[in-house]
Amino acid sequence: MSFVGRIEQEGVVWLWLDRPQRHNALIPELVRDLRSSLAWSAAQQPKALVLTGRGRSFSTGGDIAGFIEHAASAEALSSYANQLVGGLHDAIMDLLKFPAPVITSVNGPVTGGAAGFVLAADMVAMSDSAFIQPYYSEVGFAPDGGWTALLPERIGTAKALEIQYLNRQISAQHAERLGLANIVRPTFALEDSIRDWLDDLTRRSGRTHTATRSNIWDADRLTAVKRRLDQEQSRFLDLITMPETLQGMQSFIQRRA
Repeated sequence: MSFVGRIEQEGVVWLWLDRPQRHNALIPELVRDLRSSLAWSAAQQPKALVLTGRGRSFSTGGDIAGFIEHAASAEALSSYANQLVGGLHDAIMDLLKFPAPVITSVNGPVTGGAAGFVLAADMVAMSDSAFIQPYYSEVGFAPDGGWTALLPERIGTAKALEIQYLNRQISAQHAERLGLANIVRPTFALEDSIRDWLDDLTRRSGRTHTATRSNIWDADRLTAVKRRLDQEQSRFLDLITMPETLQGMQSFIQRRA
């Protein structure tokens, strides 16, 4: 069973996170499948890549139930978190290095580290009912997925800190004003909007797009992002085994139940 669907159509690869019964919450198996699908996608030499989610949510970030299941010992929990966050960050780097334009279609809520799939995209279409929200301070996690490695560069340091300190929910309309989304559409219209983009992209020079992307995400910039993602991972591991974090996870699960 794969947790990521994939198809190639007319020179474009479409990927979708496929764990809808858990709102596409991230587990190590899903991020491994995503990385495998991204490698397959790059080998197709597509004109563009589209990433979306199946079901009502794009992705609700790391599956807290998965963390709790591995909380019998600090070693087991730390190992699980290291696999998940490390795999997520590797997938984000794969997206930044991808040799063609990357489009993310945000069909529903995006929380926690799944925001990295938005931050690593070149163009983002958001459902008008979708939102982005950190939730780290509600649980006691350290931010991962680029919330500190990529977001401040996009929207400014002060705004990035405010959103994370106060767990602000970023509506689709606010995301568009901040520059995190290019367009906001009703969910049923997202695919049509993306196909309009693809019609435009695919009739232009793919070599130019590749050169443009590699100039922007050059070695120096990628190295800086990787260092900051590694820093996020290290601090995530520092906090994940603390008793207060386990209590925060249990309380979060209870509130959602």
